[in-house]
Amino acid sequence: MIITFDGTTLVLHGDFDVRSTFVVRNAIYECLEGSQQDIVVDMTFVEAIDVTALRVLAVATRRATRSGHHLTLRNCGPSVRRMMHLSHLAHSFEVERAAATA
Repeated sequence: MIITFDGTTLVLHGDFDVRSTFVVRNAIYECLEGSQQDIVVDMTFVEAIDVTALRVLAVATRRATRSGHHLTLRNCGPSVRRMMHLSHLAHSFEVERAAATA
């Protein structure tokens, strides 16, 4: 898992699974502690995700809400959305809607 930062946006690259949850969780918590702005986790380059990784995002979302912030997921691909629904965690996230194209 490679994480790049673009302001308050974390861009994840690679498979997000149990092996990378520690690194992602720490990056999200550092952003929440070091900023007064809302956090966006860009999932454009995440090809696969497992339930453990989704639970990390769900807990981070709750923690952000408790501290007065929003954590939003952006550009969730079909495999990520499918796992959100299969795990019954889809309601735990604020997912940014894609803009309609003409």
